[in-house]
Amino acid sequence: MTGAALAAVAVGVILEDVRVFVAGGGVLALLILFAVLGGKRRPAGGEPPVRRLALARIEDLRATGGESADVPVKFRLTVAPEREDARSAYRVKTTQHINLVDLPAYRPRGIAVVEYRPDKPWDVRIVTRPTPEWSRRAEEAEIDSAPDSTLVSNPDVDEGSWCLLALLAFLAGAALVVLLFRGPLFTEVSDGDTPPGSPSKSSSTSRTFTTSTTVSGPSSSLLAFGRMRATAMELEGRVETGFVTEVTIEDRRMTVSGDSTRPPTGTFHLQTLPYELFPALVREARTTLGVRTPETWRIDITPGTGDGVGPRVRVTVTGPEGTAHLDADATARITDRRAVGERG
Repeated sequence: MTGAALAAVAVGVILEDVRVFVAGGGVLALLILFAVLGGKRRPAGGEPPVRRLALARIEDLRATGGESADVPVKFRLTVAPEREDARSAYRVKTTQHINLVDLPAYRPRGIAVVEYRPDKPWDVRIVTRPTPEWSRRAEEAEIDSAPDSTLVSNPDVDEGSWCLLALLAFLAGAALVVLLFRGPLFTEVSDGDTPPGSPSKSSSTSRTFTTSTTVSGPSSSLLAFGRMRATAMELEGRVETGFVTEVTIEDRRMTVSGDSTRPPTGTFHLQTLPYELFPALVREARTTLGVRTPETWRIDITPGTGDGVGPRVRVTVTGPEGTAHLDADATARITDRRAVGERG
């Protein structure tokens, strides 16, 4: 749940989705609140668990370090329960903080006084300040080592396993949220959504591609001398090839498309186009085709039909009177005209 909440917050920020962000943040806040309240809640009243005293043989001990006066020590013990417990001696491992001053009193094959729970024999704690009677019994006692097969341990899932399960649950929750929002997260922005001045990304990098760029600023029309060719070279560098299947040029936008499966006759190279002559074609279309107040213009360049035929250039203008166009060859020589009202 925590992983899902954190992932929802991150997804909300990335997608700028207030609802997802608020939902994830709200769940995260509730989880923190429950954790705080759960930590402050005291266990319900009841009888404390029964603990009994016994003697234990220290099989081995190892201090694991520490910077304070009490250092953690790992013990391997053979616990010898009292006769009334009707239980034979058994092995157990336990870790307990021992003061550095008292540490020399614990040595291998020595006898210590321990406290254990009959219902949970692995819950063993060394009594560092036993009563005089138990101290005397520890000094006089001799306990044989129990075999390793008698080792008891907590049958519940250990702490390391709990940490692993918590990590897996955290990752699963995060993966679930990301999976639910995989569309908005990983879908590329379409060319129509590209803000002015920002290049759009190619729609595919394997077999086909479409990429465009928009120029901005004062006097930034692509009709300015040299602007078309410079923009075409920029797009060629972006798609890493000069062979394309279509080029569209508008006043402030240029788009190129390509398909790697097309034969050479179905493509043309960006650098072979006479960009410097295109402004004259646009001016011709805007002034001679019956569109007295042209509002928009567009140049569409596609491969020519037939072997050895260069690309075909079509200039389209639109205004209140309607739409008209003219066609030209790869050298910008006009080959056909269609004024407003003419079909073709």
